[in-house]
Amino acid sequence: MAPHPVVQAVIDLSAGAIGGAACVFSGQPLDTAKVKMQTFPTLYRGFVHCVVSTYKQVGVRGLYQGTTPALMANVAENSVLFMSYGFCQQVIRFAAGLHKEAALSDMQKACAGSVASIFSSLVLCPTELVKCRLQAMYEMELSGRIAKSHNTVWSVVSSIMRNEGALGFFQGLTTTIAREVPGYFCFFGAYELCRTGFADYMKCDKDDIGVAPVVFSGGFGGACLWLVVYPMDCVKSRIQVMSMTGKQAGFFKTFVTIARSEGVRALYSGLTPTMVRTFPANGALFLGYEASRKLMMKQFDN
Repeated sequence: MAPHPVVQAVIDLSAGAIGGAACVFSGQPLDTAKVKMQTFPTLYRGFVHCVVSTYKQVGVRGLYQGTTPALMANVAENSVLFMSYGFCQQVIRFAAGLHKEAALSDMQKACAGSVASIFSSLVLCPTELVKCRLQAMYEMELSGRIAKSHNTVWSVVSSIMRNEGALGFFQGLTTTIAREVPGYFCFFGAYELCRTGFADYMKCDKDDIGVAPVVFSGGFGGACLWLVVYPMDCVKSRIQVMSMTGKQAGFFKTFVTIARSEGVRALYSGLTPTMVRTFPANGALFLGYEASRKLMMKQFDN
């Protein structure tokens, strides 16, 4: 028997939280390198130079700077994302005149994921703002843009509240939504298409393809997401970090300024660690989500 809609929402939320935590622990050092290279594209020669320099300057903890807000961001984002994903699938079934338990096509699931990302952006933006500022704090101090400060989550949060107010936590929200909506269409679409391909090849149900195909499908979905939205993510990181020095221009103005003054290549700075990270991190995300959801759903099987 299918669980009650409220119970189903709790299952999706819990499975998303588990997947989000798995995603952070498997990819945080590479995410730190990505943010540093996006914000200061001329400071590092490449991905390896960025990682080695960070390790020499601050040690291993420098690569895990921002892990607490990253964990909060990913758990919050993926909890809301997957809960909304389940709800949006029901909305699409209703709009298409399908039965409430009817199977959706891969493209319909991609549309559900795209709409669900709007809701997850609202919880992601504040936590990602804190994470990005913590990750780029050393470079901001080194460049003289800000005075030396305490590199803790609480110091960043209290500084935002004191200087910018509650709305300060939503700097970069427009860019976040502009990144998430097309990104998650590609993310869920590529993930579902890849799973369908494995299921057809293995002649089994999509839920029974095994660990390695799920991890690969998640990584492939993540790679498609980042290839499409990376320039928008670069602009978002720049706005969120540089807003420490004062009010920043909006998405389009920042985008054009970077392209004109630093070249289009600057919009793709940090893409290498992102692509390296995407397979283990997004593979772990979907493996954590699918495995925990399957386990919880089993409690309602006859």
